[in-house]
Amino acid sequence: MSESLTVLGACPLDCPDTCSWAVTVKDGEAVAMRGNRDHPYTRGSLCVKVNRYLEHTRATDRIVHPLRRTGPKGSGRFERITWDEALTEISTRLSTIIEEHGGEAIWPYQGTGTLGYIQGESGEAGRRFWNVLGASRHDLNICSRAGNVGLRYVNGTPGGMDPETFALSKLILLWGTNTLTSGHHLWKFIQDARAAGAYVVAIDPVRTRTADQADEHLPIRPGTDAALALGLLHVVLDEGAEDRDYIERHTHGWDEFEAEIRRYPVERVAEITGLPVDRIRALGLRLAHTRPTGIRATMGIQRHEGGGAAMRVIACIPGVTGDWRHPGGGVAYSTSAHVPLRADTREDLLPHPVRTLTMTRLADDLDASVKCLWVYAANPLGSTSDQNRIRAAMARDDLFTVVMEQFPTDTVDYADIVLPATMQIEHLDVHAGYGHMYLMWNEPAVAPPGECLSTTETFRRLARHMGLTEPSLYDSDLELAEQLLGPAGVSLEEIRKQGWVRLPVADPFVPFTDGFPTPSRRLEFVSERAEADGLPRVAGYVPSYTARTAPADRPHPLTLVTPAAHTFLNTTFGNNPELLRRSKGPRVLVNEADAAPRGLRDGEPARVFNANGEFTAYVEVSDRVAPGVVAAPKGHWPKLSPGGANPNAVVDERDADMGKGAVYHDNYVDVAPL
Repeated sequence: MSESLTVLGACPLDCPDTCSWAVTVKDGEAVAMRGNRDHPYTRGSLCVKVNRYLEHTRATDRIVHPLRRTGPKGSGRFERITWDEALTEISTRLSTIIEEHGGEAIWPYQGTGTLGYIQGESGEAGRRFWNVLGASRHDLNICSRAGNVGLRYVNGTPGGMDPETFALSKLILLWGTNTLTSGHHLWKFIQDARAAGAYVVAIDPVRTRTADQADEHLPIRPGTDAALALGLLHVVLDEGAEDRDYIERHTHGWDEFEAEIRRYPVERVAEITGLPVDRIRALGLRLAHTRPTGIRATMGIQRHEGGGAAMRVIACIPGVTGDWRHPGGGVAYSTSAHVPLRADTREDLLPHPVRTLTMTRLADDLDASVKCLWVYAANPLGSTSDQNRIRAAMARDDLFTVVMEQFPTDTVDYADIVLPATMQIEHLDVHAGYGHMYLMWNEPAVAPPGECLSTTETFRRLARHMGLTEPSLYDSDLELAEQLLGPAGVSLEEIRKQGWVRLPVADPFVPFTDGFPTPSRRLEFVSERAEADGLPRVAGYVPSYTARTAPADRPHPLTLVTPAAHTFLNTTFGNNPELLRRSKGPRVLVNEADAAPRGLRDGEPARVFNANGEFTAYVEVSDRVAPGVVAAPKGHWPKLSPGGANPNAVVDERDADMGKGAVYHDNYVDVAPL
């Protein structure tokens, strides 16, 4: 009788929780997966999406052999080829491109399909190889960049609270974050806080699952968060509740910031945000007199033209109230900056300086100067803005496209060569959650199906095929892990045995007790760095495109936001039959006040459109959105959707105010019956 084996791993997906899991293996097959009950943060539970992960690895549409295109680009017609044939064709094409156009004609377009330090966007995968070839740099700015930059101007780092300390908060502001869909493990700590008397407020244009469970929901007008933050602080000042001792000892530029706050009395903020005066004042009074206050703000809040400024002002709040003094006080955005790991991508291998191409500008930057687009851990035709122009750019006959993938996405349909990629239970990796304080180990549990290869092994084989002699290109995954963990003082033996280790910080963790990593060593209400970068010197409100445009100047009347779906993670699982069924198809939430004059009926299909294009979705007439706002959850694959498009067909390719961040929640549309 054969025995079963338990293998510890970690979820690779673009979620703050990075769950620890345990895979049961019997006779070389993964027969069960559950959350690792020993992990202090994720505590044995997985989300509705990842509960189907083993099923997903065995899906009938999984790509398990190399493929070559046989039909027109976009047709999705391929033939099976051998790895040797694939690598030979790729090597020949890359060598010719480099000889004729230089290495910068290659764009390695990497996404967040896996966040691993070995196989994914966080570190090693492919970077050394691309550096040897002199390929263009890829600016992976699509997710959190604007908020990261805004936080750095104030705190010197996007790192903040340990999310576990929300259990100690007395007032919790869930600001632009849907915890129960996009990182549900935090909710346990919020529940602990509520049991001790904490009050929970959800600030969100959409009444989400999380807003339903909060004590209060503030349906803010999209893109006006910084104005609300300033209005709340105005109430704090009216109450004389600012922490003058903390301000004097630990902050920089108070006089200028205080003057900025005074420009935003609650009456003005009510006009900007669409919120009632009494509710703004009531929350301001809670903020003034409740210590500690913990603020959870995640990436959705900063996906508009004022997104960086919004996070910048929100980061100032605990500087005024002194909440950074207390466990359970402050702001939590991303814990990634606390992680001591730094992958050695060998920048010294670059033969010369190279240009940088921006992820969110794929439609613009994928011009005739790019001769090879190499896509991995990404599905730009499903996930990147200005979908129709991307489709046109990828249809170019002179563009050689290679896609490393697990499933036949819309992006795969435009590939010349498709390389089959492993999934998480089939390769080694190291992870760090951006919503908790733990490093994670992922041990491969089973052999890959068919001819699937890990990202690292694919690049090792390609380097060998091209005759590249740089020794570091051939480091094994275990050698890469040792190089990654060693300088951080993390024991490879310990993390492999336990599956995780806590970051080397105090417990409970109170950040900035030894000062802020800013030029002044203080929290900076005023930033000379921002001023030097051409941005406002003082933290303040920068309205989004849709918030600043007068009604008469609006190209279309409704503001579109594209929140995370409960059943998909970006476009991962977008082809899973059961999760597709649970999603109930592409939806657009429309308030009755907007639905009735347009003849929109609940459950019927409609066109959501603007000058960029259109997509089809089923109408959900709902008071979950305010009049003037519509919400279409992201994640559906275009080719599995009616009309062959998803919300990114109408999203502009514009930049946020900082870091060239994306503007998924800052677009005008209209909706009409199909």
